[in-house]
Amino acid sequence: MALQLDAMSGTTAYMDRMGDAHGDLVKSGRIVQGYSVSGPLDSDSTAAVDRDLADGVWRSQFHDGLSSDRRFQRGLFDLSHAMRIGDTLVPGPSALLRLVEAARKAQAWSVQNVRQLGHGRLSLEEGYAYEYGLALVKTAAALLYTVRLCRQHAFEAVTDSRIHFELLQRTLARDALPLTNRLIEREGY
Repeated sequence: MALQLDAMSGTTAYMDRMGDAHGDLVKSGRIVQGYSVSGPLDSDSTAAVDRDLADGVWRSQFHDGLSSDRRFQRGLFDLSHAMRIGDTLVPGPSALLRLVEAARKAQAWSVQNVRQLGHGRLSLEEGYAYEYGLALVKTAAALLYTVRLCRQHAFEAVTDSRIHFELLQRTLARDALPLTNRLIEREGY
C-alpha cells in the first residue's frame, strides 16, 4: 500500500505479501493479491481511519502490538538502521524506545493531525509524534482497504499477523461490520 496523505507527503509500498509465504493458498485461489490500494484517502476513508484513531481500545491494541511484536514493528519502521526523526538521525532501537513511550498511547490523533505534522521542519519530539501518527494512519488505512476489498468481492479477511487480526476484529465489532476475519498462525517467528 502506498498512502498519499496530501500532495506533498505519503508513503511508498513495501513488498511483503502474505502469499509469499503461502504459495499453495495463492495457487488454489484462497489468497488473492494484486489489488490497487494506493493513493489519497477520500473523505469516507478519512472518517473510517479517524474512527479507529479515536477508539481507545483499538489504540491500546495498536500500542501494545507496537511495543511487543517485532514483526509488527518491522512492518511499520526499519529499525535495523538509523531513522531520521525530524532533523535528527537516531539509531533504530533508540527510536523504538521513544515511539513506544506510554504517553503516546493516550495522545489524541486524527488524519488531519498527521497531515499538519507532515509539513515543515520538525523538532525531534514533533518528529516522533509524526512517525507514531503516520504508523497509526497506515495501519488503520490498510485495515480499511482489507474491509472494502472483502466486502466488494465476498472474501474472508485472512492474516498471519496477530496484531492486524486483533485490530480488525475490534473495528468489525465496533462498527458492526459483517465480515469473517481469520488468523493463520505463521511458523518460524
